[in-house]
Amino acid sequence: MADARPITYYGMPVLHRRCADVTVFDRALEDLIEDMFASMYAAKGVGLAANQIGVDAQIFVYDCPDADDVRQKGYVINPVITSMSDAVDGGTEGCLSVPGPRAAVPRASLATVTGADLDGKPITVTGSGYFARCLQHETDHLNGTLYVDLLPRAQRDELLREAGLTPPP
Repeated sequence: MADARPITYYGMPVLHRRCADVTVFDRALEDLIEDMFASMYAAKGVGLAANQIGVDAQIFVYDCPDADDVRQKGYVINPVITSMSDAVDGGTEGCLSVPGPRAAVPRASLATVTGADLDGKPITVTGSGYFARCLQHETDHLNGTLYVDLLPRAQRDELLREAGLTPPP
């Protein structure tokens, strides 16, 4: 049975560096992905990167609506954004690792991520609308970037304080 794990918050080192590539595809990896879904649902999120539960691994899970309000659910191991539309969505986003506040972050309105499945076989996931935002947000996480890092410093620091977190020096 899957276990929900605690969410790591902004400032924890695992969130601020690129996560390690996954090289072993086994039952432990499958268990981790199940725990990631449980953790995401427990925290009421639509996406979760492994480092958000303290795991240094290139994996994210999602359960998120696309531009047509169709629910997309899955995971990507070792994700790489391979294409993004020129069209930009200026919507807002939040983050389980910065609980509470949201901010407008420009993101491509269509994004494609490639990676691997649990058998190590190649997969491609393309998302539109909010799901495209989720794919970009979670891939950023695995590369050590949180959405607040994309904002001007003063706005980032204000959002971190609003979330009860300490801005970096």
